Amino acid sequence: MSSLRPREGGPLQPPPPTERRTLLMPIALIAIVVAIAGVAYTQYSAKSTLEKRVAELEAKFQDDVSKLQAADTALKSDVEVVTKHVGVTNQELASARALAEKLRKDQERTQAEQAQLASAVAKKADSEEVAANVAAARAEATSKVEAVQKESDSKIGNVSGEVKTVASNLEVTRQDLAASRRDLVDVKNVLSDQIAKNSSELAALRLKGERTFVEFSIAKGKKNEMTRVGDIRLELRDADVKKQRYGIIIQVDDKSLEKKDRLANEPVQFLVGKEALRYEVVVNRVEKDRIIGYLSTPKDKNLSAERTGGK
Repeated sequence: MSSLRPREGGPLQPPPPTERRTLLMPIALIAIVVAIAGVAYTQYSAKSTLEKRVAELEAKFQDDVSKLQAADTALKSDVEVVTKHVGVTNQELASARALAEKLRKDQERTQAEQAQLASAVAKKADSEEVAANVAAARAEATSKVEAVQKESDSKIGNVSGEVKTVASNLEVTRQDLAASRRDLVDVKNVLSDQIAKNSSELAALRLKGERTFVEFSIAKGKKNEMTRVGDIRLELRDADVKKQRYGIIIQVDDKSLEKKDRLANEPVQFLVGKEALRYEVVVNRVEKDRIIGYLSTPKDKNLSAERTGGK
């Protein structure tokens, strides 16, 4: 079909514009409908594919979940089996240990019995030899005892002689000591006979001219407070008027001598210096916190020196 119309008496001419638009509109609509249909088909196809894919994924997910559940059930079953097996193993291990301990004790007991049996056999085998050895040992011991007895008798005899000698020497020493004690008592008695109990008796002793007398009156002072009397120092520590007793400290030759609980008119004797001169303190009267008496010292040091044999 041609849209051109021939003119009368001339060539063919194209249709006018209005007619062309009328012809093109159905074609455009058809094209649009076809395009929309294509898009709709494409979208439908894509949706179908997507839904199919989702369905496949859901099915796969459910299958995986089922597999995991089955695996979990199997794992729990395996754990229970292992637990039961471990319990059985521990029990078997305890039984094995008990059996090993029993075997060890049985072995020790068997070894002990074997040792006893071997000892008994050895004793039985050696009984005759032991008897012979015992007899020989007895004979040897008897011989040694006799030898020791003889040696002991000899030594005892020697010791007895030495004991007699020592006893004799001891007796001589005792006699010498008794004589020395008598000499000492004689010296003390001589000095005691020269004690003056008052001023008149002291004056009479002075007239003899044998000793030097220094009178003193000492009051109780502070501790370690000394009073010089002749060539010594005295300190009164305590005084009992009722009992006429006292206690003093005597400082002589850089030494301190303590005399406790002494009675009035009782001579207190001590040695002084290298010559060991015998000094004597006599307290005639004890008053409250005071003593009154005198110090007696030898005049002739050579005759009075006790370490050189003087009396």
